[in-house]
Amino acid sequence: MLVRLVPIAVVVVVGVMVYAIVDCALIDRMRIRGLARGWWIAIILIPVLGPVLWFTIGRGPADRATRGRSRGPIAPDDDTEFLRGLERDAQQEDRIRRLEQELADLDEPTDDADTGPADGDGATHDHRRPDAPDNGDSGSSGRPNG
Repeated sequence: MLVRLVPIAVVVVVGVMVYAIVDCALIDRMRIRGLARGWWIAIILIPVLGPVLWFTIGRGPADRATRGRSRGPIAPDDDTEFLRGLERDAQQEDRIRRLEQELADLDEPTDDADTGPADGDGATHDHRRPDAPDNGDSGSSGRPNG
């Protein structure tokens, strides 16, 4: 009867060892107590005793990983950095709105823009775009050759 239990015990011990090795390899470094990760993996390779030592001594509690760190805010309105970012965004939007208004004010045509300012000799300057069609001898399409 004992002969039948040995293969089952070997499978269980190997399974627990594999689980302990994977657990040790993937656990947060702050939760490992006593020795470095590599030493714990070497200890876990000792059948039966290694995994027992890992789970009783080497593996720290879950709250140990967050003990040294401050927990972040739960909601966005509790996060001061988020609120500062919103204020910064609002200031940038306001600045962009003012600059766009200034540009729009500069782009508005005035009554003098059509005729142009007069020089000292009484001549006026033509302020049309150089690529605008002539209203004189161009064809119906506005192009010189068409």
